[in-house]
Amino acid sequence: MPQAIHLELEIPEDLARLRLPDGVQQRLTALLDKQEAGSALTEAERREAEGLVDLAELLSLLRLRSERVASQGG
Repeated sequence: MPQAIHLELEIPEDLARLRLPDGVQQRLTALLDKQEAGSALTEAERREAEGLVDLAELLSLLRLRSERVASQGG
């Protein structure tokens, strides 16, 4: 049976600006472009791309949560 885990985090104000660094974003874009063009990624590239996508998604969720908290007055 699935379990739910609830975390309470203190979100710093500048979290809304948190993004992947330009070089990391460029690497992720290059990997995704390569895959989209029909070139197979190596196993290492696939793992790297998956990890970077996971990180980008986490940062997006944190930004959205930060914006929501800020709009509700903290």
